[in-house]
This record gives sequence, C-alpha cells and structure tokens, in this order.
Amino acid sequence: MAKKSVASLKTGKGKDYTKVITAVRSPKTGAYSFKELIAHNDHIKDAVEVAKESIETPTAE
Repeated sequence: MAKKSVASLKTGKGKDYTKVITAVRSPKTGAYSFKELIAHNDHIKDAVEVAKESIETPTAE
C-alpha cells in the first residue's frame, strides 16, 4: 500500500514550506526536465529567482 507522505506536510511545521518546480529545456536535445526545491513560504520569490538563474547558466557536463 502506498505511503501518504503529503499528509505529513500539512501538519506542524510542514505548512511553512512550499515545493517549487520549474521546467528546464535542454539546449542539446530539446527535452524538458524538472528542477524541484523546497522553500520557506517567506522566500518563494527568491527561490523562483534562483531557479531562473540556474536555468540561464547551465552547468557544464
């Protein structure tokens, strides 16, 4: 049976955090991948800006 991990985020201090998901398109293949991070509710805008910066400056592979 599947474990419901989302329910634990809705109680206690889990309410103070939000999962930020951004889509990143690979310049090489054109395929999309997703970057996920957990940010405090007070810092959502900062987290989105950081995600945008990481998209604009991809790491060398």
